[in-house]
Amino acid sequence: MPRFDFPVDQLRAYRPEVAEPADFDEFWALTLADSRRLAEPPLLSRVDAPFGVFDVYDVSFSGFGGDRIGGWFIEPAGREDPLPAVVEFNGYGGGVSLPHERLQWPASGYAYFFMDTRGQRNARDTGGTADPHGTGASAAGFMTRGIDDPTTYYYRRVFTDAVLAVDAVRAMRGVDQRRVAVTGKSQGGGIAIAAAGLSAGLVGAMPDVPFLCHFERAVGLTASDPYQEIVRYLSVHRSAAARSFKTLSYFDGVNFAKRATAPAIFSVGMMDPVCPPSTVFAARNHWAGHAADITEYHFNEHEGGGAAQWPIQAAWLAEQLRLDGAGRVAGRSVG
Repeated sequence: MPRFDFPVDQLRAYRPEVAEPADFDEFWALTLADSRRLAEPPLLSRVDAPFGVFDVYDVSFSGFGGDRIGGWFIEPAGREDPLPAVVEFNGYGGGVSLPHERLQWPASGYAYFFMDTRGQRNARDTGGTADPHGTGASAAGFMTRGIDDPTTYYYRRVFTDAVLAVDAVRAMRGVDQRRVAVTGKSQGGGIAIAAAGLSAGLVGAMPDVPFLCHFERAVGLTASDPYQEIVRYLSVHRSAAARSFKTLSYFDGVNFAKRATAPAIFSVGMMDPVCPPSTVFAARNHWAGHAADITEYHFNEHEGGGAAQWPIQAAWLAEQLRLDGAGRVAGRSVG
């Protein structure tokens, strides 16, 4: 795909004004308080796995409205000292997969939790967390479920689940609650940004080609799903645009980035037609904490760096934790 967004120098400085509701902070404070009042301790069930160097647990924790949310918790076997932890969120439409597919972080000495995204599961993936809340009229997919009002919007529940996942991991035996990081790719990156904006005291955030940022530009710029779900919905519900974008402003990654104080490293595919580069840079350039690092993949689309990004994240997080002498990865260009 050819480059279709702003020139590189303009992207690196792109810091747009994004609609932000006056009651954004109050909305999220009340949302989280309501669900935290209903939260119960996470439940961990040991899983027999064909590798002896990791302990694997099937987890159930309290998410939005007390709903039970699933996931995998994996840690190096035999460790007694509290470990730093990485919480990862999933891409659009996927389930939790199988634990042997998710061993990179625990193999590097971290406790690791992978959250099942409520209501999402494709035919090639495993997972089973339901979303028991109804929705009004919507397009196929998740982007317009409950979009008439921020209190009913689908991602209100997902983002609350993510914050309470961080709470749950901090409560787990063997986790150093002061050293928890969040990460995810695409939708998972957008969820990680929200979790970072709503969770205090994280040691790092690692959004990889993140989705759910700068909605109004994304919807008008890309012809790709999932943003096109919003276009299809508004092409039928023609009078709903103002109301829909008002709802989306409560869930825009740029507004969470403004409140995220943890160090961060992003990645971006500079030819990405799914999560356009300007939407990624909009969130990165508004990051409230330390100036967020970013790895630019100049000749890649939504795959970004693929497997090449994880070693960069691992070295970066090790630096944040002072685990070794790995150098900080700053403003890296690849390609």
